[in-house]
Amino acid sequence: MIDLSIFFTGFAQILGKCEFLNPGGSVKDRVAVKIIEEALESGKLAPGGVVTEGSAGSTAISLATVAPAYGCKCHVVIPDDAAIEKSQILEALGATVERVRPVSITHRDHFVNIARRRASEANELASKDLESGQMNGKDLEQINGFGSGGEKHTSFSLSNCKGGFFADQFENLANFRAHYDGTGPEIWEQTGGKLDAFVAAAGTGGTVAGVSKYLQEMNPKIRSFLVDPPGSGLFNKVTRGVMYTKEEAEGRRLKNPFDTVTEGIGINRLTQNFLMAKLDGAFRGTDIEAVEMSRFLLKNDGLFLGSSSAMNCVGAVRVAQSIGPGHTIVTILCDSGMRHLSKFYSDEYLSQFGLTPKANGLEFLGVQ
Repeated sequence: MIDLSIFFTGFAQILGKCEFLNPGGSVKDRVAVKIIEEALESGKLAPGGVVTEGSAGSTAISLATVAPAYGCKCHVVIPDDAAIEKSQILEALGATVERVRPVSITHRDHFVNIARRRASEANELASKDLESGQMNGKDLEQINGFGSGGEKHTSFSLSNCKGGFFADQFENLANFRAHYDGTGPEIWEQTGGKLDAFVAAAGTGGTVAGVSKYLQEMNPKIRSFLVDPPGSGLFNKVTRGVMYTKEEAEGRRLKNPFDTVTEGIGINRLTQNFLMAKLDGAFRGTDIEAVEMSRFLLKNDGLFLGSSSAMNCVGAVRVAQSIGPGHTIVTILCDSGMRHLSKFYSDEYLSQFGLTPKANGLEFLGVQ
């Protein structure tokens, strides 16, 4: 836990839990361990099996880091607009990586839905006891439309493994339990129970749900908040009870389920994990606020943080402005900036969207 309040002069005490120091480099290490351990205990996954997941990056990296320790393989389906360094890390860790076009979650070829199918295909292959590398002369189905019209197509072998297990980070409540049993109690212990508020963004919703529920049970006076990026519908769900985004109201069809340069946060559906959250309110965060916050922390504290970590810190300042000085606020520093070099930390990329950082302090949050 690091005290950020010396850089946010005049605010409440703001503490950041340094999850980027985990072995796999992010808060998702907790989720990966919990998902795999529960799957092995239940018999849904066997040593020698393959864990599949659809992920924009951090969960996939954590699964690829953890799976070999349990004697398992890892197969990841990732949208091709995610920062390329995430795929490179996954391949270096030994995972099989599929990069596919980003489409709506309702589409059968959404990266999460493809990952689910890969687990089923691995189970089918295992049940037929095929020899390594053989698939009856047939490739697995072509991925997400690639291969048509003469485009390059790559087949992905899931043979030579003892079945597959779809991690399902969005709906698998092992995600929630990882934070209810681990992150929440650690925050309580590390603060001595002396905190007034917790704030975090949500992707799967596991972190904000597990932590908020645990803290509320320990002390009902502790308030928990969501910070939500552009295009996500969770802010309106928390504050108005309806999933709604400005982009949808304007009739725009978005390439992604949400429209933001931050990765791994924001969503337009309610997951089983998010439904477990106990929230007292929500704040909107913008892309430029996240970008500026990341540069502010780098300049003032030498903290090189990823996009979701920066958005969480934006949320922490918003909470501090709301509840006033004399309080202690905790947030999560999810991962470092090393996985965000080609996009969130690329001046060329950001300039395309008018997101070039210019602030000298925290004036972008109305702080003089």
